[in-house]
Amino acid sequence: MPATTPSVQDKIDIAEIKDGLVVLKDGGLRAVLAVSSINFALKSVEEQDAITYQYQGFLNSLDFPVQIMISSRKFDISSYIETLTQKQKEQENELLRIQIGGYINFIKSMTELANIITETFYAVVPLAPMESQKMGVMDKIGSLIGTSRKTADQEKQSFEELKTQLWQRISYVVGGLESLGLRAAALNNEELIELYYKMYNPEAKEKNIGLASARQA
Repeated sequence: MPATTPSVQDKIDIAEIKDGLVVLKDGGLRAVLAVSSINFALKSVEEQDAITYQYQGFLNSLDFPVQIMISSRKFDISSYIETLTQKQKEQENELLRIQIGGYINFIKSMTELANIITETFYAVVPLAPMESQKMGVMDKIGSLIGTSRKTADQEKQSFEELKTQLWQRISYVVGGLESLGLRAAALNNEELIELYYKMYNPEAKEKNIGLASARQA
């Protein structure tokens, strides 16, 4: 029989996305926070130094790793142009219709001259799977011969315990970022699916994933 070509999903470490968290195949969890930005260059020297020292203190206070991710993508304005075109068709005032047409042409020419790049900032908070320190003799024998199985209730309890611990970390990271003048919010299931889909499909059209929730946090 011909060898089966592994699918992309086989190469991805993600098992599922559940309760606003990424569940890995090894049982670990990941939370992804959308983080707002500040214009560091416009700050005074004193303000820049204060932010730098606060950021350094925040990193030194962490007893767990945090991944900082920046996503740079070309912004797609086709949906915006379609909306304007529809508004132009619906406009009864001839002068306004002409003005909308001129604005559409201006936007198109501007985007043709220079690519509009959007940068989205994320903080990834991890939690490794927790293994019980105490195992009974039968559990040890079962794990060795491959007969040990977790019940659905045990798996659910384990997930809930891990989730509680991870949210404690999330709250700490959000508080630390707020001390720097940044706003952060955890992505929900839909936003996580969209984010990872676009990471593995670079040609997908860009949207501001999670930024709205981060601004409102």
